[in-house]
Amino acid sequence: MKHPKFEFYTRPNGRTEFIEFLQSLPTKDKQKLLATISMIQEQGLLVAQRMEWVKKLDSDIFEIRSKVSSNIQRALYFHVVNDRFIITHGFTKKTQKTPTAEIKHAKTLKKEFEENNDGKH
Repeated sequence: MKHPKFEFYTRPNGRTEFIEFLQSLPTKDKQKLLATISMIQEQGLLVAQRMEWVKKLDSDIFEIRSKVSSNIQRALYFHVVNDRFIITHGFTKKTQKTPTAEIKHAKTLKKEFEENNDGKH
C-alpha cells in the first residue's frame, strides 16, 4: 500500500473543524499531533498501527492518537480511495473510551463529504 495522504475536511459552510481544533491547542500538543500525522504519512499505516498512532474505531472511522503529558488528542478520519484519507475533526480525550458522540460526528461529516463530492474522489 502506498503511503497515506491526509486532507482536512472543509464543510460546505467553509468551516474546517480540524484546523479550528488545532488552533485551540497549546503549542506542544499541536506540534505533536501534526508530527504524528506526518510520521503516519511517511511510515505508512502498517507501521502506524504497530506504533499505536492509529486505531480503528468503527467499520469506517479511525483515530489518530497523540499525547503530550496528560493531554490526549485525537483526530478522527476516514478512507476515501487509494491512499487518500480525510480528517474530519479533532478533540481532547478526557475518558478511557472514545465518546460515541465524536464517532457519530465523524460519520455525519463523512456522509456530508460523500454527498457533496458525489462519488468524485
